[in-house]
Amino acid sequence: MQSFCHWEGDTLMLNILGRPCAKKTKIGKVIGKQLEIHVAENPVRGRATAYMVSFLAEKFQVLESSITAVFGVYNINKQLRITAPKRLPAMIPLHGDA
Repeated sequence: MQSFCHWEGDTLMLNILGRPCAKKTKIGKVIGKQLEIHVAENPVRGRATAYMVSFLAEKFQVLESSITAVFGVYNINKQLRITAPKRLPAMIPLHGDA
């Protein structure tokens, strides 16, 4: 993977660097091959990841069930699979641009 994300058909694969215990939940900057996501939740038993999935579901206009953690539920380094996102934040390339 050359970037922090790539497309597999209509599914977006995102490499995430999670930042739990943040003051505000927001999408941060690209750091190397990861997209930084600040989460206003404690990293206890996967709660920060669950909160992140809920936040990203709203940002990408998909159901939470359309987002799957490939790995890293209990780690700051994770990969998420987002099936058929209806909206893309500015830093996410379109299908052909990835």
